[in-house]
Order: sequence, then structure tokens, then C-alpha cells
Amino acid sequence: MPFESGSTALMICNLSDKMPDDFLERLAKYSAGKLDDVKDEPTVGWVSGRHLLEGEISDMTSICGGHLYVNLRKAERKIPSQLLKAICRREELAYMQANNMITVPKSERKRIKEDAIERNLMKMPPTISAIPIIVDRALNVMYVGSASMAGFDLIAAEFARAMEVEPVPVTIPELMMKLFRASDTDLPSLSFNGRDEGDAVPGRDFLTWLWYYAETNEGRLKIGDMGDFHLIIEGPLTFAFASDEARGATESVLKKGCPQISAEAKAALSVGKKLKKAKVLLAHGDSEKWTFTFDADNFTMTGLNLPEGDEMELNARFEERVGFLHTLHLALEEYFRLFARTVMSEDRAALEKDIRKWAEERESL
Repeated sequence: MPFESGSTALMICNLSDKMPDDFLERLAKYSAGKLDDVKDEPTVGWVSGRHLLEGEISDMTSICGGHLYVNLRKAERKIPSQLLKAICRREELAYMQANNMITVPKSERKRIKEDAIERNLMKMPPTISAIPIIVDRALNVMYVGSASMAGFDLIAAEFARAMEVEPVPVTIPELMMKLFRASDTDLPSLSFNGRDEGDAVPGRDFLTWLWYYAETNEGRLKIGDMGDFHLIIEGPLTFAFASDEARGATESVLKKGCPQISAEAKAALSVGKKLKKAKVLLAHGDSEKWTFTFDADNFTMTGLNLPEGDEMELNARFEERVGFLHTLHLALEEYFRLFARTVMSEDRAALEKDIRKWAEERESL
């Protein structure tokens, strides 16, 4: 499963309240059940974190490394579209031959299709998909293995139904309230080309500032007792204007070669575009590295790879990986704290001057 090894998508959420003591029993009440019970309507329910066929929710199946680890599984039966078309066509041809007709009335085509679905649907094996979640109960934080807002909405609804506790995604408004008791509207918009670019999009300002900070300060940041972290922005890079008003292509994606030092990247900054998505490498010491593609608008990650770690035993390794997620959470929060303090300081004018100089004089190939 994604949180155990390999790469994953990630959305970090704080929980609105502590989970109840009987959280396992509550989730078990809404378990997914058996696939054989899936009929003509999709079913959604909880299964263990171990595999998607395990509907038992218990200490043995759903607690790993001391953390809640489960999947929200969706199961449905579908007749593949080409198979359904073939079955319907066969029945339509038989109807035309039996009735000496060259066409099939619309109402009859509808009946044939409904009958084909009714007779064949239960012969189809259910298809399943799932979104994994981890809940660190000590920190009251949920890690969602998806960057889809639709997927998160489903997780939030089902989790709140079972727990009466809501997951709240970590976003810039949430961070501003937590760190500064302020609104995201209190963040002044940054200009990277000296002109007013209209609507403020704080996430894009943050990601583009991270790029500037990575190239001018090696992305270095000391975080509590953990010591120094370093950050690098890599390609692919997605640039976008703050608003959708027509000024040519509103988005541009740079992939090949080294897009961060390309002439196209410099040109994008010069016309007022800012980073919307970029690959980020976060390093702590010589051995711990996180890589992911950061979506500045939604504050989500895709293609997240965690440090290798040293633990070999299953539960210990899982706990270590959750620790790496927590470290990433802290690092993002601290980089954002530095960004917000910098842009809201009295030296903001000097900062914008330095940023414009960086954008204008940067190397480009």
C-alpha cells in the first residue's frame, strides 16, 4: 500500500476534535462488507490498511505502528462499455430479424439495454478503488493518500459520519489562522516583475518565493531541535497567471532539460506568471530526502517519496514512515511561517526589489 512503501499522494489534515475512545467500533459499523454483496449501486465503506478485501476493523487489522491505518473503499459492478454495446447490438439484430425491420425503435433499444444490464451485471466482478488514511492520534492529524478534492470530500463525509470529527485540510487560510491569528487576505501579494498582477493567489506566491529562497539561500532553514533543512525546486514547472484574463496562454508547463534555468522560465516570470506546481526536494542531513510535486493552489502533494529509513520490522518501519510524514508537515509549516513573516514585514519593499533582481538577472539557457 502507498503509505508502506513507494510513492503516494498526500493531503495533510488537522482533526476538528479528538477521536472518541471507541473509534474502531465506530469505523467497524461502517465497514465495507463483502464484495459479493455489491449489487447495482456503488458501495462505500471502511476496510483495513493491510488490503482492500479485509472488512474487519480491529486492533489487529487497523492499528499499525501505533497509528490508525485504514482505507475508504468504493466497490461497484460495471459492464465494460464495449461488451455492453456488443450484447445490445446482438439483441437488436435478433429483434430486427424477428420483426422484419431495418431499424429498432428507440423505446425498444432502451428496453434491450436495460434488460442486458439486468441479466449480465451480476456476472461482472466488482471493481474496487480506495483512498488510504493514517490518523496520528497523539498529534490529532490525518494523512490522506489522495490529492483529489473530490476524494477528500468523500473521506471527510464518511469519517465525520463515523466519528463526528471532521478532517480540516492544511491550507494557507488554516496556516495563517494557526500561526498568526490572521486571515490569508492579510498576506500582501508579491510582484516578481514590478507590476500589479491583479488577484492575489497566496499559494503561488509561496511556491514562487520558495524557488527564490532556494536559489538565493540554498533553501536553508533551521527547524527546532532537528537542525538545518535544505530545499530545491526542480522541474517540471507549471506557471500560471493570477487570474484567467486573456493574456495569451494562461498556463505553461516546462519539462525537458533543466526548466528552472531555461529562457522560458525567465520569460514566464517577466510577464507576471508564478509557479502553480513544481517538484520539490527537501533534504535533512545527508540521508533524509523527501521529493514530491507540490500543488500550490490546493496545498497537496503527488509523487511523494519518503526517506528510506532504517527500520526493518513492519510496525517499526510504518511508525518511522509516519514520523517522516510528520517531519514533512513541520517543515512545510516552518517554511510557510518564514515566508509569511517576510512578506508581512516592514522590509517587504526591499524583498520585492531583491526578488525582481533575481527574476531579471537569473541565468537562462
